[in-house]
Amino acid sequence: MTEHLVVIGGDAAGMSAASQARRRRGPDELRITAFEQGDFTSYSACGIPYWVGGQVPDRDSLIARTPAEHRERGIDLRLRTRVTEIDLDRRRVRSRRTDGDSGGGTSGDGGSGGPEEWTGFDQLVIATGAEPLRPPLPGFDAPGVHGVQTLEDGAALLATLRRDVRRAVVVGGGYIGVEMAEAMIQRGLQVTVVHRSAEPMATLDPDMGRLVRVAMEGMGIEVVPGAEAKEVLLNADGRPRAVLTTVGEHPADVVVLGLGVRPRTALARAAGLALGDSGGLRTDSSMRVEGAEGIWAGGDCVEVLNLVSGRHQHIALGTHANKHGLVIGTNIGGGRATFPGVVGTAVSKVCELEIARTGLREREATAAGLSFDRAVIEATSRAGYYPGAAPMTVKMIAERGSGRMLGLQIVGREGAAKRVDIGAVALTAGMTVDQVVSLDLGYAPPFSPVWDPVQVAARKLVSGRAVSGT
Repeated sequence: MTEHLVVIGGDAAGMSAASQARRRRGPDELRITAFEQGDFTSYSACGIPYWVGGQVPDRDSLIARTPAEHRERGIDLRLRTRVTEIDLDRRRVRSRRTDGDSGGGTSGDGGSGGPEEWTGFDQLVIATGAEPLRPPLPGFDAPGVHGVQTLEDGAALLATLRRDVRRAVVVGGGYIGVEMAEAMIQRGLQVTVVHRSAEPMATLDPDMGRLVRVAMEGMGIEVVPGAEAKEVLLNADGRPRAVLTTVGEHPADVVVLGLGVRPRTALARAAGLALGDSGGLRTDSSMRVEGAEGIWAGGDCVEVLNLVSGRHQHIALGTHANKHGLVIGTNIGGGRATFPGVVGTAVSKVCELEIARTGLREREATAAGLSFDRAVIEATSRAGYYPGAAPMTVKMIAERGSGRMLGLQIVGREGAAKRVDIGAVALTAGMTVDQVVSLDLGYAPPFSPVWDPVQVAARKLVSGRAVSGT
């Protein structure tokens, strides 16, 4: 008897799962239906800031696989269709066509559209992604105020930028915020970033975030810390003229939201599926939703295990989503695969500045009950005498006593960010700083000093010259 797989969400996790399941099981064994509320599938949301900024020439460059390509592989892909309910008892989902509906998401958040339809399933993949945080404040739903989560969002922002706009305010100083600040600078706008914390990039420790702020200010970006947005003030035409914050008013012709995202799990919550503290779906290592046979979840709508802290957390990254989809599709296809967890690796850039982190920040280590030592060093990306050597700052923390590496942060110029992968491997393997010092890393003057900067930080911890944490 042919089994029916239903997938909710047509981006990285959902379509990776569908594609992998199809590779392992033919149409006679497995029928696949996928629902996607938007017009696009399998695209790089991480590339949207660079499309907006002009470094990526066009939208289609970000699309890895088109709807037509998925359909050619035997997947019944239904675009512009929103799933509005999951009925676990009867093993079915309810959906509605959304042609002409401007609502967002694939997760049953209402909206008008065509007639409703029920579709039965044997296996269900929930890959509804995440939704950008948009505060319920005056003016934040006005034209000219943009989130940046989907290709449709990017197109809408570019349409605004083709108007007579000169001043941009980015609300939020995290990854999306700094990347969109770069995009606005690339477009020749005057840019202000307002954020609530003392320093931008709250995913770093404040001392490393300060380096990011100083560099951004050197690029001509105004960075306003401790500024909580209160309202988008509008012109007579209903478009932005300024952002009002707790520390003042900041002129704006366009407003970009970089406040982060939350798991889009309204459907799952309504169905009674297990959610974690962040609101993300909780799964086992096979990506099966806890307590729900035949229900799988992956991508930005799930929580993942942090291998360093031992705690679950929500981390929205395309790298994880694609791996989740591969694991899910393999298991549905009859194989065996697991997703063990993450160490929290992320990289970004703002203009020429590269930003990277993996593992725990100081406050995360403290929250996990870990005592630690820290080391901060200054180094260069190449041998100091070799042309093009660029400065970087490296911070490493390690568990006091055991020497187990807990976290690594890097801020620098060209050649800095990808060094974080050394730390990611060390954290995954549970290595000590002594073992990091002993790693046989590649060396030649065009690529590194004789001691790689990551190893220099580890040496400082081993030597006892590091500073104690809490």
